[in-house]
Amino acid sequence: MSLVTSADSSTTSYGESSNFYTLSNSSEDSYGSNLQRFKIGPESYDMYGEQPTPQVEFLHQSSLHQFQSVSDSQNSVQSMDYDEDDIRLKLLELERELLSESEDILLDSDQCIDEEWFEPMKDLLLSNSPKESSSDSNLSSIESSNNNRETTNVSPLRTPKQLLFDCALAISENNVKEASNMIKELRQMVSIQGDPPHRIAAYMVEGLAARIASSGRGIYKALKCKEPPTSDRLSAMQILFEVCPCFKFGFMAANGAIAEACKDEERVHIIDFDINQGSQYIALIQALSTRPSRPPRLRITGVDDPESVQRSVGGLKIIGQRLEKLAEGFRVPFEFRAIAAKTCDVTPEMLDCRAGEALVVNFAFQLHHMPDESVSTVNQRDRLLRMVKGLEPKLVTVVEQDMNTNTAPFLPRFAEVYNYYSAVFESLDATLPRESADRMNVERQCLARDIVNIVACEGEDRIERYEVAGKWRARMTMAGFTSCALSSYVNGAIRRLLKSYCDRYKVKEEGGALYFGWEDKILVVASAWR
Repeated sequence: MSLVTSADSSTTSYGESSNFYTLSNSSEDSYGSNLQRFKIGPESYDMYGEQPTPQVEFLHQSSLHQFQSVSDSQNSVQSMDYDEDDIRLKLLELERELLSESEDILLDSDQCIDEEWFEPMKDLLLSNSPKESSSDSNLSSIESSNNNRETTNVSPLRTPKQLLFDCALAISENNVKEASNMIKELRQMVSIQGDPPHRIAAYMVEGLAARIASSGRGIYKALKCKEPPTSDRLSAMQILFEVCPCFKFGFMAANGAIAEACKDEERVHIIDFDINQGSQYIALIQALSTRPSRPPRLRITGVDDPESVQRSVGGLKIIGQRLEKLAEGFRVPFEFRAIAAKTCDVTPEMLDCRAGEALVVNFAFQLHHMPDESVSTVNQRDRLLRMVKGLEPKLVTVVEQDMNTNTAPFLPRFAEVYNYYSAVFESLDATLPRESADRMNVERQCLARDIVNIVACEGEDRIERYEVAGKWRARMTMAGFTSCALSSYVNGAIRRLLKSYCDRYKVKEEGGALYFGWEDKILVVASAWR
């Protein structure tokens, strides 16, 4: 079964400008104008294939009467060799559930009914089907559904969200058989082409299935989000950064902080431990080229694993060559150096820091990949920060998604993922059409990848270990860094650009950092440190 989708050559344009994360009104460069938007063909996963909706059969009314009559027959109960109080208690509970007007009843599918009863019964039950929980806590919903499962043998009709959380609860209780049955039911209810609740459920149920099968690590590796299909097409991750302003503005905030800190410097060295496709630096090079004085000599060091560095399509060396062409067009003296090494293996000597250079370290959506003390006593996350502090950089920028998938136990982590990615999926609906192949490609190759890893994996296999802004602030402070506020110019520019998007996108400044979100849910936080 393949989880990697193929691409076609059609193109899509987002917004009025082809420049990415632009900080100024400078003219469009040849690099940006030559970038083609690509469109991914509507190939679907086998696991997400459309399946027929199951038929639900209901008991005849006479069957309900039969259950009630058992409660009235005391002699038959007394003649049995069971505990009388237990029997009476179970019968009362069953009778209460059957007669309750507030509960929907999904009855045994092995029973048959007359066709004249089926439609009226179905309409009656579906008209009272439970809606999405209005509780502020999804964990409360999980506990409530657990109580219901313990007190009745009759399952109510449930929404995909309710069934999803019931399934997570069953897995947490090691009830694999019940969870597997729920997964089968969920796969028939949801679709990756539906509305946001159905799409998020479609991907999360596969995370639950992978957790049971212990296959999350393999799926994570199979779903590629950084490698573009061809050299002239943007990767799915790049499309996500472009169409979701929360991610785009995170890059803009980091670029603005770098430009502000280095405005009087003649030589600037930026170290990036996850440069992706290098698109963040397109706008930065443009901004540096418009300085009143001559632009600085810019040197960028990109770190990536050896396989990625040597890759002929989308590899780090290819990215460096593109940035060199861009810088040449804007007359910015430029040098790019690729380091073929895993981040945890990088040493100060490998980074070639030189005297007289203003050193900047950029952590954009990268630090959460480093395991911390909860995974290993080595604590690579804090060790990397201490090493960077030892380099004495002029500025360190941090851009991260704002959620706790690092130390949270399974059930709270599951609820956190659902709430976070529900907001992301809703925001994508405001930017891309429901039928957009680009939207489906982004969700499959990037968001689904993260979701499956967070839900299915534990220990070292869980790569996507996000933390909330407060935890990053504590880590940076412990490593010896001091927070520095982002410039008011950057803040104002982002707020002006935000007006061109849906008004449900929000931005706020707090503690010197910028928080970008969808309605009341914070998605991305950008901060700067010295």
